[in-house]
Amino acid sequence: MTPSHAPFESSFPHTVFKGKYPFTPDEDWSGCAQRVVSNVLTGLQSAPNAHKVSTADASSRLYGLINNRMFIPGGRYLYGSGRPFHQVNNCLLLRAEDTREGWADLKYKAMMALMTGAGIGVYYGDIREANARVARTGGKSSGPLALMDAVDRDGVAAVQGGDRRSAVWAGLSWQHPDILEFIVQKDWPQWIKDALQRRNDGDPEYTKFHAPMEGTNISVCLDDEFFDAYASELHSRHVLAHEVYNMTVEKMVTTGEPGFSIDIGENSQEVARNACCEVVTADDSDVCNLGSVVLPKFHSPEQFGAAVRDAVLFLTAGSLYSDVSYQKVADVREKNRRLGLGIIGVHEFCLLHGVKYGTGASFEVLEPYMREYDRALEHANDWQDKLRISRSVAATAIAPNGTIGILAESTPSGDPLYSTARERAVITASPDGDKRTVHVVVDPVAKRLVEQGVDPDSIEDAYSLALQPERRLAMQAYLQSHVDQAVSSTVNLPHVMNDPQEQRAFGDLLIEYLPKLRGITAYPDGARAGQPLKPIPLKYALEHEGETWIESVEETCSGAICGV
Repeated sequence: MTPSHAPFESSFPHTVFKGKYPFTPDEDWSGCAQRVVSNVLTGLQSAPNAHKVSTADASSRLYGLINNRMFIPGGRYLYGSGRPFHQVNNCLLLRAEDTREGWADLKYKAMMALMTGAGIGVYYGDIREANARVARTGGKSSGPLALMDAVDRDGVAAVQGGDRRSAVWAGLSWQHPDILEFIVQKDWPQWIKDALQRRNDGDPEYTKFHAPMEGTNISVCLDDEFFDAYASELHSRHVLAHEVYNMTVEKMVTTGEPGFSIDIGENSQEVARNACCEVVTADDSDVCNLGSVVLPKFHSPEQFGAAVRDAVLFLTAGSLYSDVSYQKVADVREKNRRLGLGIIGVHEFCLLHGVKYGTGASFEVLEPYMREYDRALEHANDWQDKLRISRSVAATAIAPNGTIGILAESTPSGDPLYSTARERAVITASPDGDKRTVHVVVDPVAKRLVEQGVDPDSIEDAYSLALQPERRLAMQAYLQSHVDQAVSSTVNLPHVMNDPQEQRAFGDLLIEYLPKLRGITAYPDGARAGQPLKPIPLKYALEHEGETWIESVEETCSGAICGV
């Protein structure tokens, strides 16, 4: 580690941090931690009983947690704290209303959210089907898919007006009359796939090309009635349930979308999601409020539990401090005060304890820490009672992390290590034809574990676990049992599954786990063109780390498609 990278172990997270979050060019991680804590905790001053919580003590503890990367607030906190417009909460959760006013209102909310840095998730299950009669005007409804596409285009416009990719989600009930069209709407024809490939290859004529719904993740929403119908041939919707399920699974294992969202039992009304689907609600204009504790940094459950208690105080302060996109967000936030405390580094924690991810042994070593995590809502309500403000209805949600996981230099959220080692390809133009430069890259977490004595052969990753998807599902189900909202997770599959027998096998496995989850997506390797990564054995990569070589594109990327 060089001093200029402190506290990061390598240049990559340092570069990510410097490129996205500092308030000034010379702000380092320590300065960022101080800025975030000092500004966010001012939110407590607006509480009726602000004097009941020692801000100075809390500030000292939280600064230590963030500076040591034991707790990392969401990216909006790192970027927005202290700015004139400080929206530090994350995505908005929306419900589309089936009226002219409702459509217009959704467009307003979507653009206000996207232009202020928030992603959006929209539930469209209340919109009548396409071509349904509109009584007052005598016309016909455009249906939910038309509205989804319009909102997707808002995301394109918003990102072109700034430098942050828009995050959008769309959900539709399995019983909606337009559900079959919804399931296949991102199974694009070949000409669209070719255009996307040309854009990804840098063709200037395709720079602004955008495929329909390209910026929106989509999910089929399942409820209690779905599971009843799927299980019982006596149910009037049994055939539809199987048709919807089988078609969705087929697309999951061939194109990567849609996924499933599950709302059953006491959670049956919580159909709205944020863009990554870990925060759930029944209320339009609810809002995310995210931060994550970095599990491998802790040496005892008690130490971890103390951090959980301080982290929910920070997020509570953020619920008072954050600006909002429009007034209804503030009203719903006051009603629900929804927090989203997540976890980073579950897989690294398992490796450090010598247990395999997604096994009974991993659940056993995690359990004492997860019991402390279970107390997040209790701790949040205790702080909120002291401050005499509204209580949070939920406090835990495991988000996919993104750049926050990079800053933590650990494994992402509850997911396994992406790949222990890989060849990363970069295509560059040359007078003699395009050349593909291949770099050998070792994941820094894997390298650190090896240096700490972990056997390289024992370090599994998303690629190796793609051959055992049940362990991925088992871990998600275990984590979900300790989360009061949802776990955002994508299960990697080893290849595009065109074989109907493989599709049925995965579907039969998945249906057993779905009632234990709140949502799930899958990604089959090779489902999308232009993938620049190829996994390689860790031992080989450690011997050849940093090496590069040049190959012709034609020899290595037949059809201009590079496998992962």
